[in-house]
This record gives sequence, structure tokens and C-alpha cells, in this order.
Amino acid sequence: MKSRIFLIEVCAVTRFLFQQMRVRTHIFFRSGMQKNKNIRLTDIARLANVSVGTVDRVIHNRGRVSEENIRRVKEIMEQVGYKPNLIARSLAVKKPCHLVALIPDFRPGDYWSAMEYGIRRAEEEWESYGVKVSVLTFDQYSKASFEQAVSRLQEMTETVDGVIVGTLFKEAVIQLSEHLDAREIPYVYVDSDIEEQGRLAYYGTDSVAGGEIGARMLLASMAFRSDILVAHIQHDKGSMSTQGQKRYSGFLQYLKQQGYEVNLVEVELWIGDEDHNEQVLDETFRNHPGIRGAVTFNSSCYILGDYLEKRQKHEIRLVGYDLIDPNVRLLNEGYVQALIAQRPELQGYNGVKALSRLLLFDERPQVVNLLPIDILLKENYQYYNKVSNLLLI
Repeated sequence: MKSRIFLIEVCAVTRFLFQQMRVRTHIFFRSGMQKNKNIRLTDIARLANVSVGTVDRVIHNRGRVSEENIRRVKEIMEQVGYKPNLIARSLAVKKPCHLVALIPDFRPGDYWSAMEYGIRRAEEEWESYGVKVSVLTFDQYSKASFEQAVSRLQEMTETVDGVIVGTLFKEAVIQLSEHLDAREIPYVYVDSDIEEQGRLAYYGTDSVAGGEIGARMLLASMAFRSDILVAHIQHDKGSMSTQGQKRYSGFLQYLKQQGYEVNLVEVELWIGDEDHNEQVLDETFRNHPGIRGAVTFNSSCYILGDYLEKRQKHEIRLVGYDLIDPNVRLLNEGYVQALIAQRPELQGYNGVKALSRLLLFDERPQVVNLLPIDILLKENYQYYNKVSNLLLI
């Protein structure tokens, strides 16, 4: 009986102390934050665990915001004593912040379509700050097309505040970067990094690691050591992209580390030339009957996959990159064993956000921002929502 009374007393004391701690902590939090006269929207967003755009919509009572987020934002604003400076905000809106995204052209369901979606989503969130994004596109398999897009960008230089660059053509991107550096225009890289340049930030995966993972997935899918077909899919003898070069390097690096000494049969396939591709592949498989594995290093995996389907080559294990619709169909049909995805929508979203924060609040992001490398199989791809990674920010 005494032990039960003692236990009840201990519980009561503990409850009382806990309540006192909560009260003191709350008072300390409020009094400490109220002394900070320089509280910013980014601080409120961080404390409320929402985006800056959400905070802005709550302040101006516009747009769709959940009741829970409205409650959290208003609670934080009250706790820190934040009073919106509407005059400064209106001045900011009257001076637009013009960003340009230089990315490949795309069709619905393409890799770069997802990138553009992320760019537009960020633009929507920052529009009240006067942020506008123009998208200049080019043929991702044509360096000349990229250079033409750069020329259009240079004609706009006087009205451009920041640039997002898809780094497919390394040397041409370096020349563009030097041009932007000379004019003190900040720029962000997406898709693949070029380390030695003065970019504000890079958002994307570790491309070399992506190649290593591709090699590992391919070896894991093959029953025994055999020849591997390496398909370089390009546009009319064009050069391999920066991303493709790094993935290829990582692929070879992993094979060497594993001591995997087999014949790598390398071929060039051309975008939009099915006759050429079939002729090359028919001859290759005829001359190398021991091929059992295959890999591509860009999002055009479906070009090789379509050939395997047409020739009913179920014995070939193919690994490719990017969750685009034609690749997903072949993954589901069993002609592709694995796809390696890299969240392009998040790359575009973060690129716009980084430039906006620099230009509006003088906040510099971390330079290298590596995103997860996602491995998708037939058994799990349907659970992977390409957009969910962005919507949960």
C-alpha cells in the first residue's frame, strides 16, 4: 500500500515538473524570438516546416493552403511577433526577378518535362516576389542547337538576373559560364556538375556513382559472366553528354574494382534512325553471340529496349536511366531489368529556389547538393511517384 502511494506521489511530482518545463520553454522561446527584429519569411517557413511560398500565401490570404499549415504559420508569426512589411513587399513585386532556364526540349512524360514541371512549381511559389522564369530549349543531342540557345540567352543578358543550365555539352557550358561570370550573373547547374566552374550551386546526382550503380545492377541481374553490350545512343554521330561521360566512367570503374574481365562490345545508335540501329545491332549480336548484358547511359534506353522486344531477345539483361514513359513500359514488359532515376523535378525546383533566395535575400546555398539515386525495378516502380518528392518539400 505504501509503495502504491509513493508511486502516485512520484507521478504527480513528475507531471508537475514537466508542465513547468513546458511553460518556461514556451516563455523563453517567445521572449527570445520577439527580441529578434530581423525575422524573415525564411525563418518562419523553417520554424513552421513549410515553404516560403506557403508563408507568403498565408500572409496575403490567397492561394490554396491547408488549414493545418495556416494554423502553424500564424502560430509561429504570433510567437515571434512578426509584422509583414507590406510596403517593402509591394516594391519587390514591382521589380521583377527574371530567371532563364536553359534545358533540352521535351515531350510530355520525358525526363526534361519533369525538370520543367519543378521549375514552374517553384516559379508559382515565388511569383509574389516578382520571380519570372523563361525557358529556352535546345536539342539535347545537338551541340549546335545548344549554342544557338546560348546566343538567344546572350541577347537577353541585360534583362536576366540568374540562369539554370542543363550541362549536357561540357565545353560549351564552360564558355557560357565564363560569359555569365564576366557579367556577374549567378547560375545553377542541373543534371550533371562541372566542378571547376563558379556556379552558385549544383542540384543533381553524383553521375559517376550513378554509373557504378548501373554496373552493379547489371552484374546482379546476369546469371553468369558474359559479354556486355554498351550502347552509346546519340544524335547523328554527336558527342556523349557530360552526364553520359561520367556514368560511363563510373561503370568502367566498378567493373575494374570487381575484377570483371569480359568483352565490352560498344556500339553507337542514333536517335530517329531505326534502320541504322537495327543493322548495327543485328550485326553485333551475330558477331558476338555471347552477349547477355546491355547498358545505356542516357534516358533513351527505350531505343535499345524496343529492338530487344522486336527481336524477342529475352535473354539480354538491360539496365538504363530515367523514369520516362517508354522506359517504364519496357521495364514492365521485362525487357529492361532496372532503371536508375534522379528526380529531375526536384533539380529544377531547387534551382529556381536557390537563385531566388540569393537575389531577394542574399542567401547563398550549399554549392554541391547531391540528390538520391533511385533504383527502380518492375516490382517497385509503380510505388514511385515522380512528383511526390517535390510536393513534400
